[in-house]
Amino acid sequence: MKYVGVDLHKNQFTAYDSSTGRYRNYGSNAIGIMSFIRDCKDTTTGEQIVVGVESTGNTRYFKRLLEAERIQVKVINTMKFKVITESVKKTDKHDASTIAEFLGKDMLPEAWLCSEYSERLRRLLHVRKTLVKAIVTTKNQIHGMVTAYGYEDKKSSLQSKRGRHMIMNTLASTEIGLVVQLLMDTIESLSENVKNIEKKIEELVEGDTRIELLMSIPGCGRITAWTIRAYTDDMNRFKSAQQYAAYVGVVPYVHNSNTLIRHGRITKHGPEPLRTAFVQLVMGINRMRALHNYRIMKRYRFIKENKGSGKAIIATARKLTHIVWHILTNNEPFNPDLQLRSSWESNRHVQFEEKRFA
Repeated sequence: MKYVGVDLHKNQFTAYDSSTGRYRNYGSNAIGIMSFIRDCKDTTTGEQIVVGVESTGNTRYFKRLLEAERIQVKVINTMKFKVITESVKKTDKHDASTIAEFLGKDMLPEAWLCSEYSERLRRLLHVRKTLVKAIVTTKNQIHGMVTAYGYEDKKSSLQSKRGRHMIMNTLASTEIGLVVQLLMDTIESLSENVKNIEKKIEELVEGDTRIELLMSIPGCGRITAWTIRAYTDDMNRFKSAQQYAAYVGVVPYVHNSNTLIRHGRITKHGPEPLRTAFVQLVMGINRMRALHNYRIMKRYRFIKENKGSGKAIIATARKLTHIVWHILTNNEPFNPDLQLRSSWESNRHVQFEEKRFA
């Protein structure tokens, strides 16, 4: 077995061959990577080649080219591999040799790369989010400008084309009319681009049964379903609903030492867009009158009354991760009559809830 450690960067990378003890530098483009592959094969005597590389922006491209040449690639989870990030000797050569050393001992924490389908969906959702943020920023500029000049303004006045036209008719002959018109045109252009992105996403996810299953949850819209699908990818890699909740990052920190037991805030270790999607799902379900008496929403209102809305939303989002796990694992649509049992239902606090709701 031949082990090679790679310290990958945007423009170049350093490789360390543990069998020869040699360092080499290559470009991060296709020519450089193919040259690295040839050098790996030239110095091998038929044994299998295993390459270790950190997870970076171009790791997927690097991994794809190597695997096409039947070279095994192990992607390192940098969050769990602190030997490099906390090293006092931070050089490309040292990092590459450290990766090769731990790779040979089978002690590298591996990262999981999502499918190319999920990667494309994430990219499109990220572009949409950027455009929506730009629209909100532009609207805020118009609100501030209109208010500063003493004109009447409402938050909802820019939400529709009709409202924007009414503002322009009022400001057309004023000194800020031209500036506001330019900002209005920007909003129209950005809004059209958002529609184009959403159309592209709809074409990409057409026929995706998992999105249809997610949208069977009342209050779950397209954007929420797309986001959960994009950042969940393969639900089979989570052995339990608790593991999925931990991946989302809505479980609390736990610090147990001797007789001391502490529970902190949520970890927030998972993808931020996925966590936001579950918060939006909570708010969407809360707006559905048909689920007003749903067990989870009763619990949501109880926690909100006693501990505040923030903790209530997170606690409900954590419960919804369990429901989504069951839906996507069993390929069954949402069923409000199916009550899922979990650890929180066994304590006295929840027993008190049930008596109160009875």
